[in-house]
Amino acid sequence: MSEVINQPIEYQAGGKNYQGHLLYRQGARPDRGLLMAPNFFGISDAALAQAEKRLDDRSVILVLDPFGAEVRPSTPEQAMAAMGEARSDGGALRAVLRAAFEALRQRAGELGVSQDRLAVFGFCFGGACALEMARDGVDARAFVSFHGLLDSDQRATRAPAGPVLVLNGADDPMVSAEAQAAFKKEMDGADADWTLVNYGGAVHSFTDPGANTPGRSLYSPKVARRAFAAMDDLFEEVLG
Repeated sequence: MSEVINQPIEYQAGGKNYQGHLLYRQGARPDRGLLMAPNFFGISDAALAQAEKRLDDRSVILVLDPFGAEVRPSTPEQAMAAMGEARSDGGALRAVLRAAFEALRQRAGELGVSQDRLAVFGFCFGGACALEMARDGVDARAFVSFHGLLDSDQRATRAPAGPVLVLNGADDPMVSAEAQAAFKKEMDGADADWTLVNYGGAVHSFTDPGANTPGRSLYSPKVARRAFAAMDDLFEEVLG
């Protein structure tokens, strides 16, 4: 297997500097660009390892920085504070996400990826970020949320540019039945192409090997495998 190239990528939004990481395989000729929104720790070793697992010779992945180059949470408390600040201003967060998407478009293009072959996925807070990008009209071919929050203070008013796939733990205490019903109403009202999958017995963070709080946040290898297969199938449909 060829070596993974990991390049820091800088971009700006709102007068602030951000630094994501671009991953691709040495010598590969990728034909698709993927923007990955990490969980509430932002750029971390775990996030980069997760991106590397999803990498193949066809893909280039940009792990976006949601908080700024100077913010790298090291504890759950710091991560919660960083996420809370980012979510407190939906307009500013969307500007950051758009800047990251444009950075992916540029860098993937330099590697030969067509500008119309880009997609977005994210985990937990990053899943919510993927949905914000769908709502905001970002020109991606698909948007995938793994165990992400569904609520937003800026609802979709038009159909997203590509299909929206929500992969949710049926017993996730952070995603209520009311939130799911509101999301359905929102997506239907925007005439979106959307799918919401509930995995029985799964809670929050089911793709995260480090999640180990039963009843709240717990890794499930079986559910993670099925959820990643669902994402891969969608990407093959829209980018294959």
